[in-house]
Amino acid sequence: MRHQPRGDSRGIVDPTRLLRRVRFRRHLPAAALRPYVEHYWLVDWDLTEPLTQQVVPHPAVNVVFQRNGEGPETAEVAGVGRELFSITLTGVGRVSGVQFRPGGFRPFWRGRSVAELTGRRWPFPSLADRWPPAAALVAATSGGAGPPPASHCDGTDDERRRALDDLLLGWAPEADPGTDEVIALVEAIRADRTVLRVDEFARRRGLSVRRLQRLFLAHVGVGPKWVIRQYRLHEAVEQAAGGPLDWAALAADLGYSDQAHLVREFTAAVGVSPAAYARSVR
Repeated sequence: MRHQPRGDSRGIVDPTRLLRRVRFRRHLPAAALRPYVEHYWLVDWDLTEPLTQQVVPHPAVNVVFQRNGEGPETAEVAGVGRELFSITLTGVGRVSGVQFRPGGFRPFWRGRSVAELTGRRWPFPSLADRWPPAAALVAATSGGAGPPPASHCDGTDDERRRALDDLLLGWAPEADPGTDEVIALVEAIRADRTVLRVDEFARRRGLSVRRLQRLFLAHVGVGPKWVIRQYRLHEAVEQAAGGPLDWAALAADLGYSDQAHLVREFTAAVGVSPAAYARSVR
């Protein structure tokens, strides 16, 4: 079991610029939650000028608590995004987020298909009639029975982490027989750069392509082809920020048919060509 959260910046577009303007950090959850949760991510900002930040999505569900200035804390479930995510931060604000492992949100979703969430951001009030944890939190926030809910955006990092631990443990995830299998499959794709094709990966793991696709859609929310492509794009974005590259060699290494294929996919995902992105971050 990991003792530190991931230290990479994969998926964050121009991470150096972001870290100059905001406080961004990650923390591991309580040990009982680590099979399902990748990490908590906390962001605080106090800006004199707006900051627009973009993220190339991970194949993961996030639960996000946000407070802008002194306004009320809001909560939402963000399904796997299929397109470049962009947000503009202004003034003073705080976010406490939970990034689940790909496949790890299914036990908290009461066994329903995670594909229901894909490409959507669901404020908790809109989920209150279909998801018990949202209903309970909305009732507490609106003055229902029981003590008022703890803030997840206020206090020290340890206080925010403990509030997230208490919340998730209180949701009592329900065991799902496919969860461990899917989490291991996605981790194999992320860690092994030789995984380039769905059919070859399915054969290596002793699965049919159809079963692999059904597992991914139900537990991750997207198919295995999208997951493979997204992790290779993350690698290309990270390498582009690191210095001059042989783009043709990188394209071949990441499984693209040629350099033009990589350029098209990169540009579609990030909004600019690899060369333009490399120039901008340097």
